[in-house]
Amino acid sequence: MTSDPPQSQTAPTHIIVVENRGDWQPEFPHHVTVLAKDYLSQHEYFAQKGIKVVNLCRSYNYLSTGYYCSLLAEARRHKVVPNVKTISELSRKSLYQLESADLDYMVQKRLRRLVRDSYGINVFFGQCSDTMLEEVGQQVFDMFPCPLLRIEFERDQKWSISRIKAFHLNQLSDIQRGQFASALNSYFSKRWHSPRTRNSARYDLAVLYNYNDSMSPSDQRFLSRLMRAGKELDINVEVIERKDYAKLPEYDALFIRETTGIGNHTYRFARKAENEDMVVIDDPNSILKCTNKIYLAELLRSHRIPRPKTVIVSEDTVDSLPSQIPFPIVLKIPDGSFSLGVFKADDPEELQALAQKLFEESDLILAQEFVYTAFDWRIGILNHKPLYACQYFMSRNHWQILKHEGGGRFKDGDSRTLPVGDVPKPVMHAALRAAHLIGDGLYGVDIKQNDKGVYLIEVNDNPNIEAGVEDAVLKDELYRIILGEFIARLDRRRPV
Repeated sequence: MTSDPPQSQTAPTHIIVVENRGDWQPEFPHHVTVLAKDYLSQHEYFAQKGIKVVNLCRSYNYLSTGYYCSLLAEARRHKVVPNVKTISELSRKSLYQLESADLDYMVQKRLRRLVRDSYGINVFFGQCSDTMLEEVGQQVFDMFPCPLLRIEFERDQKWSISRIKAFHLNQLSDIQRGQFASALNSYFSKRWHSPRTRNSARYDLAVLYNYNDSMSPSDQRFLSRLMRAGKELDINVEVIERKDYAKLPEYDALFIRETTGIGNHTYRFARKAENEDMVVIDDPNSILKCTNKIYLAELLRSHRIPRPKTVIVSEDTVDSLPSQIPFPIVLKIPDGSFSLGVFKADDPEELQALAQKLFEESDLILAQEFVYTAFDWRIGILNHKPLYACQYFMSRNHWQILKHEGGGRFKDGDSRTLPVGDVPKPVMHAALRAAHLIGDGLYGVDIKQNDKGVYLIEVNDNPNIEAGVEDAVLKDELYRIILGEFIARLDRRRPV
């Protein structure tokens, strides 16, 4: 190995930091490798900008040499794995158990046939030799980017992740050293060898989008108008897809324009962007809060925001539901979107049949009083300020805005967009209150209004914005406002 400092004419794009010379084995790939004490003390490293650092010290404990390597790498504006945030999160079992909760279903499915009560896998830069759990390993690495991870599972009635910890080069077996070497080469080649050519724009915004999703919250005309506004404001807008996950750190900000969910790639993108200190809308916290209708129901109840009568239902309490809510009763799974997972029971028999079906997906479901209105209000709110106001009318001969017809086909009702100043004050007041409880992102607040008052239905973290609909009043100004919010947040993060 070498511990020579980089010279300006041959400055490396990435370096590997180890604590002991013997940790870097001869069979490992040839990369610029330096001792931790040299990385911390030699002034030549202080001036290098944009270096990617893989910290492979023997310990990341607080105030250890490994901890200081990551801490000072960030201070020098080097890209480092693991960063201090990851090191801190891995030391807090309660936090990583919370963050890995969305993997629960996948873990149960993959390990259900095992007869033992404990199991473990090693993950090298997101790669796992156990094909049964390779997706779990990749997702854990996405949440906690650390070169070498040990994930341990335990079964107590059901399987769960009991521990996630870093381990180190001197703990590798001969076979594991080969796996590590392969994963390291793959990691470098995917992420760092072919960077996107950066243009001269002030900032680069990635828009996560799925061209094949008919239910996408935005259409392709929206993308075109956003790009056009970006040119006016000196912000480069590029569309990325699920396959572009490794490219994410090359951008300054992320705008998610796909249907979000805790169990899919959109949440991993949001988490990754946050870990990379990017500006991101939807942020992970908003996704967590908005995609679970049970959480939202309890949040609205505790803050006394008017809503239809709502009951959280388990299998043990479904029989008593008709005594609490009159028929028809609306039933919802916690994480449905675009009217999927929402059903109406007109009588006790239909209630039992629908509830039984929904309990196969969730231990708890939501029951809500049915409030008929000809249209629903949707108030778009960005950073606590109203952005647009729409009236979405019910689909013809149906009780919802969207009527799903199977095979991915659907029919939707008409819509009308109004100036936000024309929205009735009680509607706007309820929308702003509800959005404020979630955060400072971009939200779509759904409200029903009749002669008895206003009823808040839900808060969406990735509301529809389609060309010709939500932008009908503001037109191009809507796109400038959205991009202006990204620019303002990015400007605040720039060093003075």
